[in-house]
Formats: sequence, structure tokens, C-alpha cells
Amino acid sequence: MDNSLDIAFFVTLCQHSSLTAAAQQLGLSPPAVSRRLAALEARLGIRLLNRTTRRQSLTPEGEHYLEQGQRILHDIEQLEHALTAAHQTPRGLLRLSAGFGFGRRHLGPAVSDFIALYPLVDVQLHLSDRPLDLVAEGMDVGIRFGLGADSGLLARKIASNRRILCAAPAYLDRRPPPLAPHDLTTHDCIVIRENDRAFNTWRLVAGALHSNIKVKGRLSANHGEVAVDWALKGHGVLLRSEWDIAPYLRSGELVRVLPDWSGEAADIHAIYQQRHLLSAKVRLFLDFLAERFAGYHRDGGW
Repeated sequence: MDNSLDIAFFVTLCQHSSLTAAAQQLGLSPPAVSRRLAALEARLGIRLLNRTTRRQSLTPEGEHYLEQGQRILHDIEQLEHALTAAHQTPRGLLRLSAGFGFGRRHLGPAVSDFIALYPLVDVQLHLSDRPLDLVAEGMDVGIRFGLGADSGLLARKIASNRRILCAAPAYLDRRPPPLAPHDLTTHDCIVIRENDRAFNTWRLVAGALHSNIKVKGRLSANHGEVAVDWALKGHGVLLRSEWDIAPYLRSGELVRVLPDWSGEAADIHAIYQQRHLLSAKVRLFLDFLAERFAGYHRDGGW
């Protein structure tokens, strides 16, 4: 039998003047209460209560058992309260990973606002040019574009995003704009080396149509912001995420090329381990990101 249940039973007995009154509180018959008390005393090998049909009194051993039992029950209550509070109140270290560009431009400012709301949370943000293994690296949340093959991980979409073909007007003034994906093979293309995929093969889609184009150009980089800077200088055509180039498209510093075509799906997801669903800091951070980027859950929202 659970010792804590025995303690709780005995404390309840002591809160009443008789076994009959305690039985009514416990929802048991007086004989059932008497048998349970006898079993408890037999297990302990001591007498806890002096009792008659009308009243009961504690033995010295019973007084000690009651005093220590109340303390133990209070400690259990405090422990459960602390665990519940930790589940409801975000606290502790939150470890995040993301790519350089999105991390600096969007996730960094989001983290700044998040810790202002939750002062008991510390954040460690790791930026990398390739996705980290969340389990191996001990990360709580990672930001991914599209969905990879991260087995055993959960994903929550936080924003829609497209990879868009674009170029500066100065470049298009010098070169006739491409009219079909294959025309890109004759253009200077700025390529970004990401992950382990073939960096100079652009996988384009237009509705149900797909086209894989092997591009070439004089410039390549493993950092998206550098590639965008080159595109702004008129060095060629770039395939880049909308979250990064949207301001330049609005200002006219970049214009869309082949507007009916875009890169493969690149919606932005937060991925996390299932066990972290129990963590208040992770749960609330995911909710915070979803709310922060709620306006970007449709194409063209950036």
C-alpha cells in the first residue's frame, strides 16, 4: 500500500473526534475504517490511537506519526505545486537554432521581445549555415525552411514563404529577361551553397509544372545576405526566399524574374522534440512565434 495514502488516512482520522465521524468524511463504513486503522498499526507494529465507541485519543507514537506525517504531506503538496508552476511558468534555458540570415533579421528580434515578456527564460541562439541535429546538439527548437527528413521531430508552421527569382533593373537593362526556365542557362546566376544539395541546380515549380535548371555564374556564396548584396549590385539573377528580398521588391531595387515560377516549397517551420511539449518555455515560445508571424501565413505576406 502507498505509505502516503496511509499517512493521509491517519491525518483525516485525527481531524475527527471519533471513527464514525471520520468514516463519514472518508465515505467508508465505520467497520472499514476500523479495519484499515488496525492494518496500519499492524504494519507499523505500534498503537497509534486509543479508541472507544465514542472518542479517540492519540498515543505518544500516534502524536509523532501525526506530526511527521503532516510535514511529509505538506512537502508532497509543495513539490507538486512547484512542478505544476514550472509547467505553467516558462523558466530556464531555451536553446534555439536557425540559419544566419533569418536568425539575424527575424528570429533575433523575436527572441528579444520574448525574453522581455518572460524574464525567467534565458535564450541561447545558435546560427549556422546548415541545419543542426536537434537531438545530438541538445537544441529545444530549430527553424527550418520546407520540411526535411528529421525523423521523430514535430513541426509547426509559423509562416508561408516562397523562393523567388529576381534581379536588379540594372542587370535586366543589359540582358534580355528570361522568358522560360531554360533561358536561365544563358544568364549570370548568383548561387547560394546551402547544405549538401547541388548548389547550382535550381528546382523550379509553376503549379503542376516542374523544371530543374543547372545554372552558372561567376559568383557563389554560402551566405544569403552576401548573395542579395551582389544581386542589388546588378551581378545577376538570384533565387532567394521572400522573407529576405521582399523589402527590395517593394522598393523596386529588385524585380521578379519569371514571375510564374518559384523555387520549391520553403514555408518556415519550427521543429522540436515531442518531449518538449511538456515544457512551458518551448510551448509558449512556439505560440509566440506563431502569433508574431501570423500575418505571413499567406503568399505575398512579407
